[in-house]
Amino acid sequence: MSSESDREHDGEQQSGDHASDHSHAAHEHGDLKSVSDVRLFWAVLLNELLTIGQVVAGIISGSVSLLSDAAHNFNDANALLIAYIARRVSRNRANQRYTFGYRRAEMIGALINLTLLAVVSLFLAYEGIMRLFEPEHIIGWLMATAALLALVLDLGTVFLLWDMRQGSLNVRAAFIHNLVDALGSLAVLIGGLAVIFFNWVWVDAALTLMISGYVLWQVYRMLPAAIKVLMEGTPEGLDLDQLIARVESIDGVQELHHLHAWELDEQHRSLEAHVVIAQAKFSDMEAIKSQIKELLARDFGIEHTTLEFETEEIAADDAHDAEVIPEH
Repeated sequence: MSSESDREHDGEQQSGDHASDHSHAAHEHGDLKSVSDVRLFWAVLLNELLTIGQVVAGIISGSVSLLSDAAHNFNDANALLIAYIARRVSRNRANQRYTFGYRRAEMIGALINLTLLAVVSLFLAYEGIMRLFEPEHIIGWLMATAALLALVLDLGTVFLLWDMRQGSLNVRAAFIHNLVDALGSLAVLIGGLAVIFFNWVWVDAALTLMISGYVLWQVYRMLPAAIKVLMEGTPEGLDLDQLIARVESIDGVQELHHLHAWELDEQHRSLEAHVVIAQAKFSDMEAIKSQIKELLARDFGIEHTTLEFETEEIAADDAHDAEVIPEH
């Protein structure tokens, strides 16, 4: 008996939206084409400069909440930087060394960034707790001035990247984080005013714990997603039982097994599987293959598929061989 393997290792980015209603919310096809490289670069530069300025002002003024806001800004600045680099790197075609291309560079950078952010946030939370018990002198006017400047730059970044709200999940998250940055800067500004007019130095420590707690919650929410992609886990929102049932409902398909589904990144899903077809339908293999690929692309957002076809006899032999192979 013969079998056929259909492999499509395409190094170019796919466009269009093929996700179904039930998977569309979890798997968006979007990119940064609506944002020019220049605007994205300036957004990255502004956020990095803002982070440096907040760190300096936080150290001089003695405000830990300003340092916490700087840590949050550092995360978002690096998220934008990763998106910018990934955008440029992803234009490189796949090659013999990296046959899937460079799409996971963004996830690797995100993993490093989130890990560092967690460490910094835990340290600042510790500092905030210590400040509650042993308050230190804070230069209120410097704290408020730095927060006001941060607020202006955050709003400027939001304006620069307004079109990003229609991008991929990761890009939209970066845009939303800049909005949250603006709220954080506003909170620190109010805290600075409280120090100036009421000498409420405890407000700085309270704000530190609030901002650090929020950042750690973001890390807790995003880190598992990055790890899941790198570990080639099943894409979020993809119901494998439903996928198998839909494929096996195609005329001529008897079984779908040896199924593996994973993501190259949040925009590109891949799948490989063995497809068992009836002996009488083996001559219609190409037509069946086209139906399966169309179904996977249209209803499950899977563009890259590797399908190996076999008859019942071959599938039975494979199952028998699997049973007699001893476990190691």
